Amino acid sequence: MRISLTVNGNRHDVDDVWEGESLLYALRERMGLPGSKNACEQGECGSCTVYLDGTPVCSCLVAAGQAQGREVTTVEGLADEELHPVQQAFVECGAVQCGFCTPGLIVSTHDLLERNPAPSDPEIREALAGNLCRCTGYEKILDAVRLASERTEQ
Repeated sequence: MRISLTVNGNRHDVDDVWEGESLLYALRERMGLPGSKNACEQGECGSCTVYLDGTPVCSCLVAAGQAQGREVTTVEGLADEELHPVQQAFVECGAVQCGFCTPGLIVSTHDLLERNPAPSDPEIREALAGNLCRCTGYEKILDAVRLASERTEQ
């Protein structure tokens, strides 16, 4: 089947999509957007989180055909000419280690700060509960969210 969708502001027409193909696969393999990572393929780790019509979803759980005519924003789409403040904060705070969880954490953090520009630590932890990281111990991630909050709140 053929699907048409808007990804990071650009229209994409994707041919030969099979019925069981995930949005994650279509983004990475068919559209050349490797930012969202393929880790668990079960919606448990959050590494593939993207926005679908403005709502964060695990793209491994969304069939590519479900994105027909919809808008998708990936971690690549958050930056313009420069890194988004959330992305920059992750770099500066050392919250990027192996990088596998980073795209999903950045999208989830972006979503949190859009809804709540000054979250408390418990609110940060709750918002990121669906994103697993095996490298950082989460402290640097929390530091990055706090720094991004300070910068986006101004």
